[in-house]
Amino acid sequence: MDILDSYTIENLFAQLGLANTPEAISAFIKSHHLSADVQIADAPFWNEGQLQFIQESLDEDADWAEVVDELNALLHE
Repeated sequence: MDILDSYTIENLFAQLGLANTPEAISAFIKSHHLSADVQIADAPFWNEGQLQFIQESLDEDADWAEVVDELNALLHE
């Protein structure tokens, strides 16, 4: 398995402690839509640990940053 294969939306949800089945991810995205002026790190629904992980991923341009960006885009659709 390629190391990049581990940085998926499913694994991001698992990392955040969220259900990570395709159905659970779809339901989360549908129920947590963000308006255009709210970025993922400013979303009110993250707990402290989730927010810290997201913020660090983005601030440090970590391996997870691309997947966090993908989730950000999905939450804004």
